[in-house]
Amino acid sequence: MSPGRDMGYETSLFELFWSFFRLGLTSFGGPAMIAFIRRMAVDRKGWLDGRAFGDGVALTQVIPGASAMQMAAYVGLRKRGLSGAAVAFIGFGLPAFLLMMALSALYSQSHAADAAVSAFSGLQAVIVSIVASAAISFGRVYLRSWRDWSLAASAALLFMLQVSPIYVVVISALAGFMLYGKLAGVPMPNRQAEACQSGITGRAAWWILLPVAGASVLLRYCSPQLFDLASLMFRVDLFAFGGGFASLPLMFHEVVESRGWMDGATFMSGIALGQITPGPIVITSTFVGYQVMGVSGAIAATLGMFLPSFLMMVIVYPYYRRLSQSDVFQTAVLGIFSSFVGLLASVTLRFAMETPWDPARIALAAAALFALVKGTDVLWVVLAAAAISVLLL
Repeated sequence: MSPGRDMGYETSLFELFWSFFRLGLTSFGGPAMIAFIRRMAVDRKGWLDGRAFGDGVALTQVIPGASAMQMAAYVGLRKRGLSGAAVAFIGFGLPAFLLMMALSALYSQSHAADAAVSAFSGLQAVIVSIVASAAISFGRVYLRSWRDWSLAASAALLFMLQVSPIYVVVISALAGFMLYGKLAGVPMPNRQAEACQSGITGRAAWWILLPVAGASVLLRYCSPQLFDLASLMFRVDLFAFGGGFASLPLMFHEVVESRGWMDGATFMSGIALGQITPGPIVITSTFVGYQVMGVSGAIAATLGMFLPSFLMMVIVYPYYRRLSQSDVFQTAVLGIFSSFVGLLASVTLRFAMETPWDPARIALAAAALFALVKGTDVLWVVLAAAAISVLLL
């Protein structure tokens, strides 16, 4: 019998933190991180059985935020309640934050060096391939009928017309209800038949909003600039349905197009750094915060980006059984998933327009897209592209 299944064994908060911290050091590949969490929590430690873990995966698919981070919180929540969720969530994300802070500082100091310019110039082309491969991957899952394709195309068009992605998400949810409303019992992708049962009460979960609200008021009074940065990232993550990649078009629109805090090439360099560090791609928010307001900006942007993922998990979790049985909820989320594919497709085009193309970059992007579609780990693709860029570009 594994330790987690021994009724006399109580998993400590430190064990939860350290287990997820070690996992966070070595977890690359975006959504693939969920597989590593399952290997640790189910197969090695026996903290959850396969069915309970599957319930958590289903829950992360119907709420906004970074899905891998939310799975870490879910495991901690099932083992030790709110405190367990907090330490697992922090432990899993801390390595990525520390590494991105170091890389952001290094980028600020050395991005004008010849080797760095070559590496990031080549990585711009590879980022286009990475986002394109994500659009292809999610499109295979979510686009199965003319309704799905219609919503995806409409979302792509709205985004290209510079409509705020937040509005696109809301419109898509309403359109999903209208298009799928008569299809009672439409199955969600990978949806489990049984929803997870709550180990905490909804009222207890809402108490965590009080210190968050208090800190927000204090930050707004002490530093309006930091508050603006943190609240922007908070809104981005709150509407990022479909996982970390969904934050990219939202963040790009707000940071580059709406506020002009940096140009597209710099933003894409941040995405590249996010791909070569462990953890979710939304750690790009740390890079953005550092470039805008230094260390304090990096901390504020990171907290703003990750708090919604945590809050949504612990607040929605007690109500998930009732929510998952609602046809209204199911159809709205189907619309959001379809629009997510459209947003990825449109941001692929926008990133492509920001990239200075030449035969070498075209070949590099094509090779990267082929490798990613064939299942090559994104870490190796990014590292190989950086090395090739330094040598050839």
